[in-house]
Amino acid sequence: MLNALRRGKDRRLAAARLNQVLVARARDPVFFLRLGVQDTFDGRFDLVVLHAWLVLDRLADAGATALSQAFVDTIFITFDEALRELGAGDIGMGRRVKKLANAFYGRMQAYGDAKDEAGMEAALVRNLYRGVPNAGAKILARYVLSAKARVAACDLENNVLDFGPVPDEE
Repeated sequence: MLNALRRGKDRRLAAARLNQVLVARARDPVFFLRLGVQDTFDGRFDLVVLHAWLVLDRLADAGATALSQAFVDTIFITFDEALRELGAGDIGMGRRVKKLANAFYGRMQAYGDAKDEAGMEAALVRNLYRGVPNAGAKILARYVLSAKARVAACDLENNVLDFGPVPDEE
């Protein structure tokens, strides 16, 4: 029983560490200053989701379902805290979190369905850029595919997460 509790705590700590790395990358100014992502709640949300997809895809490949669930739980706790910091109260919080969850899982599906650079670029334009064509989408699509390969080589269960270099303008 105690070992089960300890494993649960270890998973939550691992998920929290992965989330810290993810959030730090998603907040990198290059996305906002050079690639045209809106520096708004929605833009920051979309960058977190994009990077979360990379991590969750890797965890699924590794069969790490328990860590994957702990990671998703951590992300949604972070979303909840962000909404509360923006002034959202308990009334209506469930509706807001449900809306975020629908957006989160919709984007997971969209990014998972993108099988090549063109597909990823289209998914990014639709989601990250809200349907408005942006030259940053092509650069970001290349970055995502490169980061996916980089994350695939990471040992996430031992808190090793590396997205590779931030995207450069071309």
